[in-house]
Amino acid sequence: MRLTAIDVSYAYTHGEEVLHRVSLSLADGDVTFILGANGSGKTTLLQCLSGVRQPASGAVSIDGRPLIRLTPRERARWIGVVPQLHEPAFAFTVAEAVLMGRAPHLGLFARPGPSDRAIVDRALEAVGILGMRDRAYTEISGGEQQLVLVARGLAQGASCLLMDEPAAHLDPRHQHGILGVVKDLATRGHSFVVSSHQPDNALLYADFVLLLVDGATHSYGRPSEAITEGSLRAAYGIDFEIVQGQSGARAVVPRMSKAFPG
Repeated sequence: MRLTAIDVSYAYTHGEEVLHRVSLSLADGDVTFILGANGSGKTTLLQCLSGVRQPASGAVSIDGRPLIRLTPRERARWIGVVPQLHEPAFAFTVAEAVLMGRAPHLGLFARPGPSDRAIVDRALEAVGILGMRDRAYTEISGGEQQLVLVARGLAQGASCLLMDEPAAHLDPRHQHGILGVVKDLATRGHSFVVSSHQPDNALLYADFVLLLVDGATHSYGRPSEAITEGSLRAAYGIDFEIVQGQSGARAVVPRMSKAFPG
């Protein structure tokens, strides 16, 4: 499957675009990170890619089929959305939370059957939390909840998962646990678009990086090409250094100064 956005623009208020002619292309197995400051358009772009919002101009397509021509049920069979952590109104079990991903495949009054529950178990196993299937979703850690949401997208049958800041509010261990699962799933053919505030994670896990500045593309390409000291300065308004460790891994470090901006 290939998810493509071409010259996508969007405005909440007429004449004030929050996205301006943004393009990207995602093939099977790709992990693309969207970086940018608060208000740069990351979440709005994810919403356009999912079909929740219709671009004011430009187009989003799946294998050449315009997203706008697909029903919500058809879109859900291709694209899954993994939101930031949320607190459900009811104490569903982990398996019940993942089972909700089967909704696009059920009729109006149909109930999930054994095959749906088998798919749920396979999804939980794929993200490494099958042993938690009967625990309450509200009683597991934030990192584990994020894995449940990924499993729900897998149970949905989606080829592409759109993740809105999945590492937010998580400690380093759980951040890398989730992103390690993402990278592993990508080797099995799933594709991901991940919005993030953390260039370090993009350097470690991304195949491609789209860096937005004021709703427009500043750089797009391989992490080594898109994440530079200059592009980070343009995106975040402060100076950075990109350092390299003995293992060859690169990291982003803010360059402190006496007049560090607030």
